[in-house]
Amino acid sequence: MITFPNAKINLGLNIVEKRPDGYHNLETIFYPINLQDALEVTRLEHSDNPYTLHVSGTVIDGEPEDNLVVKAYNLLKQDYPQMLAVDIHMYKHIPIGAGLGGGSADAAYMIKLLNEKFSLDISNEKMEEYAAQLGADCAFFIKNKPVFATGIGNIFEPIELSLKGYHIVLIKPDIFVSTKDAFSAIKPQHPAISLKEIAKQPIEAWKESMKNDFEDSVFLKYPEIAAIKDELYDLGAVYAAMSGSGSCVYGIFKEPIEHVEDKFCQCFCRQRELE
Repeated sequence: MITFPNAKINLGLNIVEKRPDGYHNLETIFYPINLQDALEVTRLEHSDNPYTLHVSGTVIDGEPEDNLVVKAYNLLKQDYPQMLAVDIHMYKHIPIGAGLGGGSADAAYMIKLLNEKFSLDISNEKMEEYAAQLGADCAFFIKNKPVFATGIGNIFEPIELSLKGYHIVLIKPDIFVSTKDAFSAIKPQHPAISLKEIAKQPIEAWKESMKNDFEDSVFLKYPEIAAIKDELYDLGAVYAAMSGSGSCVYGIFKEPIEHVEDKFCQCFCRQRELE
């Protein structure tokens, strides 16, 4: 049984306050996009191991037990011991550290895949509860529809928002942005206008009103990321921004851009139509 976990982008991101537990409350909009990994699960016959994991595509450092798809399997196994041993094959295409939620998507889709494969009859709401234990944004990928996210990125409110017909260009340079460093220069404040209201404006107005608070500190340290955003606007993007605190920058265009991968040949570069 195979499934295709997709990425997401953040439309704006406001850091609104620091919490007593050291985390930050924020507001952002998660929007699913058609950039996918592949995840396949088959039954593992005649094995003493509960699972095996095979990863191809982008290299993932760390031990198998630290991978979020394995953590998802172990989490469900605690409550559903009837689940059999599994052989997991994952092809990583969504870049790591990009702010696109690839790891969270893999974990959420693993939960949905196991639910279907072993007929566990887990509701969407219960699957969201499981996913939330694996990452703040992980539960988003259970229903996989645009949401206004608050809290630490774990409280979701459905919103009516469609970018269908637009095209997105994703550019990720070979730069790792530390989340800790990205937060270091942030001064939390409540925005004058909520992103939920800004998203109702025409997309052409977003450039002046929809901000990602991480850009100030990240662009100061990595001006090459800022240059990518500028170049996307030069190419005609109606809106461009970093996604989350990762190093990926996206541009939203009314029409596809010809030869865009040639323009950013030193970076991960993909163009997709939005749905």
